[in-house]
Amino acid sequence: MAAVAAGALVLTACSGPDTGSEISETTSVNVGWNEPFRSTNNLTANGNATANANIIYLTTSFFNYYDGDLNLAKNEDFGTYEVTSEDPLTVKYTVNEGVEWSDGTPVDAADMILFWGAQNDGFDTVAGDELETDADGNPVVGDGDVYFDSSSPAMTAVSQFPEIGDDGRSVTFVYDEPRSDWENGMNQPSPVAAHAVANIALGIEDPTEGKQAIEDAFKNKDNAALAKIADAWTNAFNFTSMPDNPLLYLSYGPYIISDYVEGQSLTLKRNENFGDWGPNPKVDAITIRYSEDPLASVTALQNGEVDLIAPQSSVDVLSTLETLDNVSYTTAPEGTYEHVDLTFNNGGPFDPATYGGDAEKARMVREAFLKTIPRQEIIEKLIKPLQDDATTRDSQLYVPGSPDYDTVIADNGSDMWADVDIEGAKALLAQAGVTTPVDVRFLYGKSNVRRANEYQLISASATQAGFNVIDNGDDTWGTILGNGSYDAALFGWQSTSTNVLNAEANYITGGQNNYGGYSNPEIDDLWSQIAVSTDDDQTVGLATQVEQKLNQDAFGVTIFQFPGVVANRDVLQGVSSIALSPTIFWNYWDWEISASDSATE
Repeated sequence: MAAVAAGALVLTACSGPDTGSEISETTSVNVGWNEPFRSTNNLTANGNATANANIIYLTTSFFNYYDGDLNLAKNEDFGTYEVTSEDPLTVKYTVNEGVEWSDGTPVDAADMILFWGAQNDGFDTVAGDELETDADGNPVVGDGDVYFDSSSPAMTAVSQFPEIGDDGRSVTFVYDEPRSDWENGMNQPSPVAAHAVANIALGIEDPTEGKQAIEDAFKNKDNAALAKIADAWTNAFNFTSMPDNPLLYLSYGPYIISDYVEGQSLTLKRNENFGDWGPNPKVDAITIRYSEDPLASVTALQNGEVDLIAPQSSVDVLSTLETLDNVSYTTAPEGTYEHVDLTFNNGGPFDPATYGGDAEKARMVREAFLKTIPRQEIIEKLIKPLQDDATTRDSQLYVPGSPDYDTVIADNGSDMWADVDIEGAKALLAQAGVTTPVDVRFLYGKSNVRRANEYQLISASATQAGFNVIDNGDDTWGTILGNGSYDAALFGWQSTSTNVLNAEANYITGGQNNYGGYSNPEIDDLWSQIAVSTDDDQTVGLATQVEQKLNQDAFGVTIFQFPGVVANRDVLQGVSSIALSPTIFWNYWDWEISASDSATE
């Protein structure tokens, strides 16, 4: 998953974008990845996944991106942005003339209005926690109701309809209050086209008319139109095989999806309509091949079926890579961390509603369960064999090794989970007066060997305290998050930004990534203070308070930072990785491989 805070991790810099590379022969690169793509709209709760973000990074362009040193670099070949006023905070975004979608339609203000409006809670007529979900975890919205299944505090902070200018190529956002993360607020106009949404939702085939209809719907708060737009924006762009409608995968980046075989592979080929408004790649095609099995990915690399992999690290993976000829690999901690989150609103053991609204009883049951999670045993048995100096991650908001990490963990209350406390857990359950065993439905990636091992360790430990941990392992866990069918979930958050506000949506009431339905007004207020803070010491103090309250409320626990490994065939040059999404894809424009060395298709 992609949306979490992290301190800056500095990696070796690579060359910047080359916007004028010449193509002398047809080349392709095959990349192994563990989770299949499922949506061209990564702004929705369902689409918010690294597997989607990777593809969208290759099929769109951007105002800014993180470079090899994790500095935010501008892409002025695509467009510009500037602060035109500090009070109130006013930011103008302009797309350069000539930038187009792959069907020849201009990328312009309508796309940016869609980006803003779809993530602005002010347009929703119903709240997410009021909605039921279907079997696939999608919200069931009533006829005429408006619900965009997404939320961005930065976009909600712009309540005025943005000013459109420069012949429809610019928008100007006026913030209701300062946002310290404004530069991360909109790094691209939109992953999906406004005219595509208008076509699907409103039946408007003419792109110009469609764009105007999108703008008018938001400007006039036309709920009848917005209800249809929200439904299309939330649901229409989800697919697991090649769709018939090309509007679902339009591109304004260097690549466009050309083939997708469900559960197996997705191929992107050069977007012939792409101009020099961003990094221009040296390879003509990229195929992503999917396998949850890390060793299978290594075998595919060995056989030349893929050129580049970033599998889940294990002793077997590293020992096998060590024996391979003409393959290079590197290891380093990743920007992803493992954690367990609990569900507060599904009528399960951690929901106050289960106990007649007794919030303290539910809190004690949550604390009891978290006391049983064998974090140190997981480190010793599963992570230290891959990284000798591995330790638990003890902060929800800061990555180990970042400048403020030690300051935060010294006072955030994470010592509550330092050691397994079976007797303490039993005492809490007795004090709460609940009947044991307490059933806990536990969600994790079923075919992921490391997570299956983590589940076994957690289940064995929790059983000793009076919990019955039910195996809800599922390989489609990403689509299940937030649907209420589980009580605890084991998965990873991957950083997309170095700003601490990147984690806000995980914890605020109604936040896009707040899958467990957690709500604490004090937490919400602290985040609002962090949002306007320009003093680093003040921000760290406020963040520490956030973590204290998360631990007091028994929200969940962090476990470890991923021990990462990246491997590639030596014939593929220019490979680099950063500790933020999109990791190994961040500098695709540097990749070089000769036609004769391209992996087999």
